[in-house]
Amino acid sequence: MVAYWLMKSEPHVYPWEQLVEDGQTHWDGVRNYQARNTMRDDMKIGDIVLFYHSNCKPPHVAGIARVSKEGYPDHTAQDPDSKYFDEKASPENPRWMMVDIEAIQAMNEIVTLPEMKENPVLEGMPLLARGQRLSVQPVSETHFNEVCKMGGIQ
Repeated sequence: MVAYWLMKSEPHVYPWEQLVEDGQTHWDGVRNYQARNTMRDDMKIGDIVLFYHSNCKPPHVAGIARVSKEGYPDHTAQDPDSKYFDEKASPENPRWMMVDIEAIQAMNEIVTLPEMKENPVLEGMPLLARGQRLSVQPVSETHFNEVCKMGGIQ
């Protein structure tokens, strides 16, 4: 059974266009335990992802991706030269995980956060909850389908 997720990236760090150019990437640098646990325990190959640009005006869903590799240790946590280095991470206790995703399709029209907030079908979507800052979060199939519809993808 396919699950649906939303993954946030800041466009100045790793934009949708870069994923399209690269074809696929590893989702490194997540340093929140709940998001880590989601990638480690819940995300499976074939799951579908809303690729969300955060920390921009307006924040928006830019495209759809797919999980292409299930959770594995985030090597950046053990790289002293990485901004994501964690001195407590080791090969025996990697602490942080990542998944790989691949680009599927760009939205025909970006779906902005204000537009999503105005859509009553999206009520209860975690992204729209006050204080929701997780970079990896679940999306119901109904919410996923509505966001795709809003983005011009049927």
